Amino acid sequence: MSQHRHSTTIIGLRDKKKVVLGGDGQVSFGDTVMKHNANKVRRMYGDQLLAGFAGAAADGLALFTRFETKLDEFHGNLLRSVVEFAKDWRSDRYLRRLEALLVVLDAQHSFIISGTGDIIEPDDGIVAVGSGGPYALAAARALLKHSTLDARTIVEESLRIAAAICVFTNDHLTIEELPIRR
Repeated sequence: MSQHRHSTTIIGLRDKKKVVLGGDGQVSFGDTVMKHNANKVRRMYGDQLLAGFAGAAADGLALFTRFETKLDEFHGNLLRSVVEFAKDWRSDRYLRRLEALLVVLDAQHSFIISGTGDIIEPDDGIVAVGSGGPYALAAARALLKHSTLDARTIVEESLRIAAAICVFTNDHLTIEELPIRR
């Protein structure tokens, strides 16, 4: 994974009823907060999956656009889209200079994708990236194990915990959720 600090917090998970992805709204430039309410998460491919990014805002938005192209090319097949996207990201001269991490989730899969070709599907299905990612991940794991909270509440509380610890994370949250269709 990239050694750069990706200043934000993005976390996603699913329960039996829904897929949820959330992020904070802070945009920092060095040690200065430049914006409080940025949106770093979005729905993709006709509301079939969720994606988020940590890292440089322009780079993250460029990655969203490129990933959507792969989803269209492979007719929404998330696994195939992720693999082909990671290959392109690693080999394309322009893309490999982008400093961001991308997370994508659907009803079955959760992935973290990096520009070095890494595709990580966490064992527990929880994706968390950014400078506040480890805090949010720890909180989500504890809440999943020791509560009966739903996925949205766990994502929201995990982001609030990260915001209380990480100086590059705030509590202006964007949370997207999709129902799991059986």
